[in-house]
Amino acid sequence: MPNLKDIRKRIGSVKNTQKITRAMKMVAAARLRRAQDRLVAARPYSRRMTMVIESLAARVEGDVHPLLEARERRDNVLMIVVSSNRGLCGGFNGNLFRAVDHYIADRKVAGEKISIVPVGRKAQVHYGRGANEVVRSFPDIIGDVSYKKAKELAGVAIEGFVGADFDAVYICYNQFVSAINYNSLVRPLLPLSLHDLTADAPAKPGAAAVDNDIMVAGEYIYEPDVNTLLAKLLPGHVEVQVLQALFESEAAEHGARMSAMESATNNASDMISRLTLQYNRARQAYITREIVEIISGAESLKG
Repeated sequence: MPNLKDIRKRIGSVKNTQKITRAMKMVAAARLRRAQDRLVAARPYSRRMTMVIESLAARVEGDVHPLLEARERRDNVLMIVVSSNRGLCGGFNGNLFRAVDHYIADRKVAGEKISIVPVGRKAQVHYGRGANEVVRSFPDIIGDVSYKKAKELAGVAIEGFVGADFDAVYICYNQFVSAINYNSLVRPLLPLSLHDLTADAPAKPGAAAVDNDIMVAGEYIYEPDVNTLLAKLLPGHVEVQVLQALFESEAAEHGARMSAMESATNNASDMISRLTLQYNRARQAYITREIVEIISGAESLKG
């Protein structure tokens, strides 16, 4: 027969855990709201910059900037992997690492050398013990995302690509879809191309799409010249794309943690119900046994 004291202690332990998971869910929900506001506020600027660069790139011929240089061979590839610093967020990191590891395996079969820039402590631990070369780690960006830090991260990619250390750069992160959903992406960052910029433009019909058509179709006099403007704007575009990925990952992480803690809280409630039922049954059996022993003792005295 189960020990009643042990069952009571286990019920109390699960209740304490449930309080923690419920509190973590509330904290994640509050942080998700702030992260989502930052993400939504950053998207119009990112779209507008894409539209401006698309308009400029449509008026030039060839690779007028090193960041637009598409290389025939991709022997060295850099992958920026954006993870979280902490766990307890479901499959947030695991799903991303599986997608990245699958891509790395395919690229290695093709003869490419893969280098990693882990962003976040989970990515640092995961890829620090692997066979891939870690160029530089950024464990302190997550939780304190800013344009300054995104610029520093983008600078590693730009410097490596322009210096021909890498033939292509990819950024891997979880794209925020909703509070309960995200997509694990392996997205090309460098080289930039007009096709990529067009793909990033607004897909839905509306004012933004109309403005985009006007910008491409219109004729402008640029001061300074288009090439000088591209030389200034293209690195900024890469920095904005990195910042956008960090914002997306931040919001997706809080959403994943909120969902995970909600599931943990619900599971704790179910476990408490089962343990309470087990406790009541054991207590009833214990009382029944005591009654039977008392009646048996009374009958033996009569006899």
